[in-house]
Amino acid sequence: MHRTVLTLSFTLALFGLSLTAQTPSANPPQEIHANLNQLMRGVLYPAANVVFFAQDENPGDVKPVPGRDPSMATDPLTSTFGGWQAIENAALALAESANLLNISGRTCSNGVAVPTKDPAWAAFVQQVRDASMKSYKAAQAKDQDKIIEIADELSTSCSGCHRKFRDRKTPENRCK
Repeated sequence: MHRTVLTLSFTLALFGLSLTAQTPSANPPQEIHANLNQLMRGVLYPAANVVFFAQDENPGDVKPVPGRDPSMATDPLTSTFGGWQAIENAALALAESANLLNISGRTCSNGVAVPTKDPAWAAFVQQVRDASMKSYKAAQAKDQDKIIEIADELSTSCSGCHRKFRDRKTPENRCK
């Protein structure tokens, strides 16, 4: 064993490599890969639909598709982590997405900067976060009635932001 370590150390030294670990940056820069529209369509919209599913149907009644591997399911409700757990996970995804909505430097689909400094934006994002966490707690309790109540709150937080920032007459005026 001692000889192997010495040989490895010598080989690494020969090639100018080091065994010392690099310390990661305490504050790595945040990378933005999606504009706001892509983030909404890829994360928030699908997660919200999973939460909203519980308004009409009991997630506990959803079973994996017979003959299909649940680990390969594209529907979170029929996946390995389906049923009420899918509602919990989707609610948490929405809450975490609130952080993504506040990353400075993200743009809307028209190239305009997301208005992260606007107090109304901050209020709407916080409403999404709060309603998402309430949805999570209701899903943990498997309380469909509470989900129905909270779904309206979640929908209202989304539509308030859409009315102010998205639903403009022309696309170039969105996010202003």
